[in-house]
Amino acid sequence: MRTIDVHDMGVTLRQVAEVADELRLLAAEVDDGRVPASRGYAAVRNAGLLRLLLPQSAGGSGLSYLDYTRVLEELALGDASAALGYNMHNVAIGGLCESAERDLPPSAAAFRRWVFDEVAHRDRMFASATSEVGGGAKLTAVKATYRRTADGFVLNGRKSFVSLAGIADYYITTARREDSDAADEVSHFVVAKDDAGVSFDGLWDGAALAGTATSAMTLSNVHLGTDRLFLGIEGMSLFKLVREPHWMVSGYMGAYLGVAESILRHVTTFVTADAKRRDSAVVRAEVGRMAVDLAATRALVHAAARLVDERKGSVEANSAVHAAKYRVGESTTTLAQAAVRICGSTALRRSNPLERLLREASFCSVMPAKPDECLEYVGKARLGFNMFDSTTVEW
Repeated sequence: MRTIDVHDMGVTLRQVAEVADELRLLAAEVDDGRVPASRGYAAVRNAGLLRLLLPQSAGGSGLSYLDYTRVLEELALGDASAALGYNMHNVAIGGLCESAERDLPPSAAAFRRWVFDEVAHRDRMFASATSEVGGGAKLTAVKATYRRTADGFVLNGRKSFVSLAGIADYYITTARREDSDAADEVSHFVVAKDDAGVSFDGLWDGAALAGTATSAMTLSNVHLGTDRLFLGIEGMSLFKLVREPHWMVSGYMGAYLGVAESILRHVTTFVTADAKRRDSAVVRAEVGRMAVDLAATRALVHAAARLVDERKGSVEANSAVHAAKYRVGESTTTLAQAAVRICGSTALRRSNPLERLLREASFCSVMPAKPDECLEYVGKARLGFNMFDSTTVEW
């Protein structure tokens, strides 16, 4: 099994690029259902990518948030769907990895050790199961419930848009206490795919991103031990998200940078091969505009990721990731529209990889946080609202 050398990001990206090459060969067949999405994730597991965020002391690579963002972009150059699905694994464990140097109460420390061990030594994949019909990924809208028992908890509910459905080994699942409607009573639990009462159905039939293997998940009287409560603490979910929203917001940025870069590369190749278009000043200006737009967006995304590394949880860092998430969505859409103008009907042929990229580009705006939510966050922060008040941030 290949390993990632955290001391040389160039080596890391080259190894990720090898996986991206494998994913690229599968992307079209996964997109139209001829090949199961699990094939791509097998390549991700075999390359050791599930361990990138784990601290070196726990058997991982300890990548910074900025370097992880670069990894996502590189992986998305092969297949955006697989990059987004892989991101769900890291969304689930990212906060734990960032706490690696922090002393925790005994039960929380034991939980963290268990998660690290599952990933580092058993190649277990995690995913997030938060979204529900009508409320999306907002914790304040969670309807799934849990109740305490003598030896643990019982969960009931239905989740929508669960990526890596049936592929991941564990799902970090949100639920609120059965006898409470208070937002601060939302808790996270670890549900295994083979736990009794867990089922997946209705594979999502969206216009793109089939490789995320997204479907609904039903929890029917799922019995969990106390060790499956995330960090052993009830009611902390919204509290943590309000203070450190970067995993829910900006984890998508790197993947969509990869989509945008792929679009620009396809356009560049197409124009280079067509002397008439290449000699057109209008076309050259359009390509130049695309390159400048992407460069500016990448700079904003990388600056936001760097701020997370340097000042995680600050209003400045949290505002930056919302601004960057908004910008990458706008930029990817703009580049997709320009690609159609430049390449014409060729861009819309199903046999052209660019056509899939155009479909994928439109989904950035529906990933949390949505464009209006990003702008409102930045606006409130700018106007002096208390961004650590859960009633200020609509999650």
